[in-house]
Amino acid sequence: MSIEAAAATTLPAEARAGTTLLSVTRRIDWRPWTGFAALLALWFAAHHFGWVPAKYLPSPLAVVQRLIREVTAGTLLHDLHETLRRNLSGLVIGVAAGLALGALLGASSLVGRIVGPTVLAQRQTALFAWVPLLAMWFGGGDTGKITFIAVAAFQPVVIGTWRGISLVPATYRELSDVLLLSRWNYMRLVALPHALPMIFTGLHGALIYAWLATVGSELFLNISPGLGGRLNEGSQLFEIDLLFLVILLFGLIGLGFNTLAERAEGLLIRWNNR
Repeated sequence: MSIEAAAATTLPAEARAGTTLLSVTRRIDWRPWTGFAALLALWFAAHHFGWVPAKYLPSPLAVVQRLIREVTAGTLLHDLHETLRRNLSGLVIGVAAGLALGALLGASSLVGRIVGPTVLAQRQTALFAWVPLLAMWFGGGDTGKITFIAVAAFQPVVIGTWRGISLVPATYRELSDVLLLSRWNYMRLVALPHALPMIFTGLHGALIYAWLATVGSELFLNISPGLGGRLNEGSQLFEIDLLFLVILLFGLIGLGFNTLAERAEGLLIRWNNR
């Protein structure tokens, strides 16, 4: 037992509570928040001292007031729901397809030689180059948007899964043959656990690309309920507070997705290493 822990056990309940709170506070890393605080202070200063005209840079309070009005009216929550629905639908479809094809490419060298070059060529195609084609095939409604998001999520997942499984050491394959493991058990017990880091790298990329595709699909395809539609509205009506609000929401949601993915990756890899 450490000295601090031993001392804590001899203190009264109130003192122990204070010691615990102090310990938790010390464990929190406040450094990442300093950048946000500095940016917010600069924003306040730029508006207060008139460094940037108010029609181009609203005050932070104006953005907060716009947020309250939008939430009270219910419009922003509806747009947020529509955007997240499209994003998660496309993400699930793209990730599932990427995992399935990536596992097939990694497990079969023949399939890798036949299909692999096509997958790599598709990977090199600029993401937004698919917008006109998908709009012609599926239209600019929800189907076209979700398909575009799925294509964006598919690309990094299929590459990460393919590379992770194909790079399993040959000794592992030989050992699985000695143990008479079936192809399914080899994939489940050997290949996929070994490929987890690269698969999660692909999933991180899928989250980023899918979120970018969500924004792009709502901006460039038919205007419909969603945060991208509100961006178009703010631009056309020159409502600068609405533009800043939606941009901040896009950034915060993307940051939240990335944080959740990192936590899930850490938990799964620790569990896999037991």
